[in-house]
Amino acid sequence: MAKRVTTIPATVKKYTAEPLAGTKKRRVAGYARVSTDHEDQVTSYEAQVDYYTSYIQGRDDWEFAGIYTDEGISATSTKKREGFKTMIADAKAGKIDLIITKSVSRFARNTVDSLTTVRELKDRGIEIYFEKENIWTLDSKGELLITIMSSLAQEESRSISENVTWGQRKRFADGKVSFAYSRVLGLDKGPDGRIVVNPQEAETVRLIFSLFLEGLSPHSIAAELTRRGIKTPGGKDVWNQQTVRRMLSNA
Repeated sequence: MAKRVTTIPATVKKYTAEPLAGTKKRRVAGYARVSTDHEDQVTSYEAQVDYYTSYIQGRDDWEFAGIYTDEGISATSTKKREGFKTMIADAKAGKIDLIITKSVSRFARNTVDSLTTVRELKDRGIEIYFEKENIWTLDSKGELLITIMSSLAQEESRSISENVTWGQRKRFADGKVSFAYSRVLGLDKGPDGRIVVNPQEAETVRLIFSLFLEGLSPHSIAAELTRRGIKTPGGKDVWNQQTVRRMLSNA
């Protein structure tokens, strides 16, 4: 005798536990961020905004709750990301049910920040979907995956920071220093990236120190330089004593 199997249809949604028969739409927001203000990253930023706007508005069961953005922010902490902080505040205020973002690293590169935020929102029934990793934070496996992915992202950020620091130190050791040459009198950037002396401007620097050794005050030196028609480091005709004072103190 064949066994009869009765199929019991699902009555709630897999991740949110909301009734399937319910007519309430989920209020969904997107979060987009790029870590630099380079031109190619700006294009990526705009593409993220356009993509998530269309993606959310294209779903009949979702209500568009806006796109929150941070542009040109690279810090590992979330403290300086105003768009992020506004989004979380709105979510806690009951304006957002679901946040969609590109990946764990776009959301937060700091494990503590990421997990703290995820847990705070989870306690309020607010979900985050990380598209690249296909992670839904209300899923039972979500927090474990978040911990792993956030740790990897944080380590990657630390490694990049160390590489940048090493590169800067190497350039310093090679005599290749980056600073605002246009605001410095007497020094230019050579063809090989090294610092070279500008002979004409160096004469002005020597004059300033000579006048100071003769007993002139910064105010008097500024007046003398202006009288002689010598340009300031910024290319102006009139010198002020603060500029002279900074040069004399190497500040």
